[in-house]
Amino acid sequence: MDRTGGSGGGSDRRQTEESKPLLGEMSAPEGNKMGAAPCRRALLHCNGMRYKLLQEGDIQVCVIRHPRTFLSKILTSKFLRRWEPHHLTLADNSVASATPTGYMENSISYSAIEDVQLLSWENAPKYCLQLTIPGGTVLLQAANSYLRDQWFHSLQWKKKIYKYKKVLSNPSRWEVVLKEIRTLVDMALTSPLQDDSIHQAPLEIVSKLLSENNNLTTQDHESIIVAIAPLLENNHPPPDLCEFFCKHCRERPRSMVVIEVFTPVVQRILKHNMDFGKCPRLRLFTQEYILALNELNAGMEVVKKFIHSMHGPTGQCPHPRVLPNLVAVCLAAIYSCYEEFINSRDNSPSLKEIRNGCQQQCDRKPNLPLRLLHTSPDLVSQEATLTESRLKPVIVTSNEIHVEVERNNTANQKMTANVGNDSEPNLIDCLMVSPTCSTMSIELSAQADRILGCYVEILKMLSDYDDWRPALASLLQPIPFPKEALAHEKFTKELKYVIQRFAEDPRQEVHSCLLSVRAGKDGWFQLYSPGGVACDDDGELFASMVHILMGSCYKTKKFLLSLAENKLGPCMLLALRGNQTMVEILCLMLEYNIIDNNDTQLQIISTLESTDVGKRMYEQLCDRQRELKELQRKGGPTRLTLPSKSTDADLARLLSSGSFGNLENLSLAFTNVTSACAEHLIKLPSLKQLNLWSTQFGDAGLRLLSEHLTMLQVLNLCETPVTDAGLLALSSMKSLCSLNMNSTKLSADTYEDLKAKLPNLKEVDVRYTEAW
Repeated sequence: MDRTGGSGGGSDRRQTEESKPLLGEMSAPEGNKMGAAPCRRALLHCNGMRYKLLQEGDIQVCVIRHPRTFLSKILTSKFLRRWEPHHLTLADNSVASATPTGYMENSISYSAIEDVQLLSWENAPKYCLQLTIPGGTVLLQAANSYLRDQWFHSLQWKKKIYKYKKVLSNPSRWEVVLKEIRTLVDMALTSPLQDDSIHQAPLEIVSKLLSENNNLTTQDHESIIVAIAPLLENNHPPPDLCEFFCKHCRERPRSMVVIEVFTPVVQRILKHNMDFGKCPRLRLFTQEYILALNELNAGMEVVKKFIHSMHGPTGQCPHPRVLPNLVAVCLAAIYSCYEEFINSRDNSPSLKEIRNGCQQQCDRKPNLPLRLLHTSPDLVSQEATLTESRLKPVIVTSNEIHVEVERNNTANQKMTANVGNDSEPNLIDCLMVSPTCSTMSIELSAQADRILGCYVEILKMLSDYDDWRPALASLLQPIPFPKEALAHEKFTKELKYVIQRFAEDPRQEVHSCLLSVRAGKDGWFQLYSPGGVACDDDGELFASMVHILMGSCYKTKKFLLSLAENKLGPCMLLALRGNQTMVEILCLMLEYNIIDNNDTQLQIISTLESTDVGKRMYEQLCDRQRELKELQRKGGPTRLTLPSKSTDADLARLLSSGSFGNLENLSLAFTNVTSACAEHLIKLPSLKQLNLWSTQFGDAGLRLLSEHLTMLQVLNLCETPVTDAGLLALSSMKSLCSLNMNSTKLSADTYEDLKAKLPNLKEVDVRYTEAW
């Protein structure tokens, strides 16, 4: 809107916004410095028009050098002498031309522009801007009134922002600075320009101001946050400002600013952020905000209400970005709990090694070569090879996490070589059938423990929403947590609730995420199965997962093959304890001929016949496949391996269910059997090889074995609680040719006595004993 000014020196004009002081104080109107000029001066009121902030554009330029007293006379001229077309760029500090020639040979600094006004002529209207500079005037002519107004507001904005940057870069009094910030915020909110940078630029100015001044009081912090709050309603805070907000959340979590100001900001971030990777401080701010909520009196109840507010009251969350952003915050927070250890360790144990360590729950020694009484070239060669491959223990310590890992790969190599091999193992292999020995104990600091508890609880909350569960299951596949977290008992125990929710969901897109994404990469199904790093319930969750997976549209045979290859032991143990799902699984394995090994088939049959439900289902299967009965009539298995964590009762139930007269090789390694099982072992007349590694088998059981199993040839007592009292009884077992007493309470005298009384003894392991 144009207004015509009077022709006399007393003409009254409104003051432009540019001429207002930064603090907003109103000054007296200036007199007309231009003399009698019949020009129209436009002051733009908010008329509803909106403009995009110009960064560059084409416009006509005319520069007039003159004393200001002649300006009005020149402006009333009907024709100006010369206009030049220029492509102008509105930079942060000045106005410059892409072709620095003519009028725009030199750029015009915003500090040199005294005034910006809108002008037009009465007789020949042209859409002009007047830039008042020292010693002259720059006229800019646009093609139409909209472009003219766009240039006007863009120049005004650039000039004001430049001034604020200068004024706030060197603050003197903070009460003045606070007024300046409020004026800056008001300017951004009332500007007719519509552009992301309009609200972002003031935030960046305040962000830089805060980053360069660290001596502010808490009251100053809160005053500044409240002042800029209106700009945060529709804009993400810049990185430095996020850092400032994080500091406030950490230092004053109970401040009302956290609830009243930060809540809408975090809600906007979670609803609209597309990638935390590009702005990680937004994620950190969200993380600190949630932790601040958890510090309130109601604690997790406040967090729960916040999560519910993000989901909404309906059954379907209307904001698709909320869940991925919340999960990203949770994953980053959980990772930070273990980050110090992850960054400080030199040699990381693999997840398989950690899993084995958690499975065994006892100190292990690296596998050393056996000490031989009667050496042979082959055995000497093996001893040299094993010695070269021996690994030293790795001990890593940090301020928050203490981990001791002792590793050796030799045993794993031995086991891998024997998988699927029906031939009889050599004597050294019989003594070294354990998985890699390792231990891991993780202790978090109090602060890390609080963070872990808060964000695992949030994952539980997310899993309770039906519409979020499919996406959550997908986001947690493959397993996104560090292996240190998976080896931490508290973490896996708390996270078990989430996995249970997946296992209970009948939708395939949910429970299919329990499986690994590819071969060799463990999934939740593997971690929470018996023997897995996270299993603490003897397989109840594992049975639930198998039940839901078998009921889906998966290829049954393929799934059974996977179970037979990787989880046959846990399946048999649960079936032995009467779990109906596992009984059905074993029957299907027999029906589909999944198992090729006759001994394994016979062990499955014996397992089925040990319970009423298994016996009934097996009889129904035999009615359909008579060859199974024929297989059983040929006698029992020659080799048998009891699943890990089996007990004396499990062994008794299995051995009482069928015929084991042909059993020659029995492995009870890493089970929970005790000396009480000896009364069942002595009923195996053909037994030649017995592995009791890492069991609670003691002296009483050893004495009973020595009285009845006189034909035993290989005995592994590694890491059992036997003492000299029981070991001396072995002198009556004249057939023994291989004996492992590693990590027992063997004395040197008893060792010498056994060597003298066991003439066939060729291989002996006495490491980590007094006799070593």
